[in-house]
Amino acid sequence: MEFFRYKRNLYPLFAVASALIIMVFGLVMSKTTRCSYFLIGSFVWLFLFGCWKQCLKVLPIFIAVGGIFALIAYYASNQDLNTALAMLNRFGSVFLALVPGMSISAVAMTRNLSQLHMPRGITLGMLITMSFVPVLKGEIKRVREAMKTRGAGSIWNPKIFYRAFLIPFVTRLVDISDTLALSIETRGFTLNKSKHTIYKREVINIFDLLYLLGLLTGIILVVIL
Repeated sequence: MEFFRYKRNLYPLFAVASALIIMVFGLVMSKTTRCSYFLIGSFVWLFLFGCWKQCLKVLPIFIAVGGIFALIAYYASNQDLNTALAMLNRFGSVFLALVPGMSISAVAMTRNLSQLHMPRGITLGMLITMSFVPVLKGEIKRVREAMKTRGAGSIWNPKIFYRAFLIPFVTRLVDISDTLALSIETRGFTLNKSKHTIYKREVINIFDLLYLLGLLTGIILVVIL
């Protein structure tokens, strides 16, 4: 029954593959209006398959950044709408490609790579990379809150930025790296070919197949029609 059970998160490797497909196809076809239809359809498709939170996070950023660069391209090309549309499609494909990746947890990706017997160096590197971004955001927030508590002043002042933000932030990163190294060692992570088990395996079900099939069908329809 696991094959037919709906799950909120996509199969990790399918999510990565779909992100590459969306970005590459969008950049290649960016000069056509069909690319816009494909990106809109992909947005709706991701929304339906459990990535609605990530879609809503990316959408306002895309509107702001993509809109600004589209306007710049429009006026720089003597008010050519096709050039503005191409710029908008390029940013749309890049931002939309972030959505499937944002839906993957670091643990799920590590499990998936371990199932496929990938080298431990790659698996461990992927785990650290994907886990580091949330940690980085959290540390930035803590340092900013400490600055407000001490009344350090505006972060845009170069002297304040260096002494009150940059030095504490770098110090925290050094401490985190030391803690991470000890944590990896105590949990038995090694780079050699030692035997290991997977507590919870990532499985492909029908919804993962439907998601990938629908995305590929959309590409075929855009190319043919």
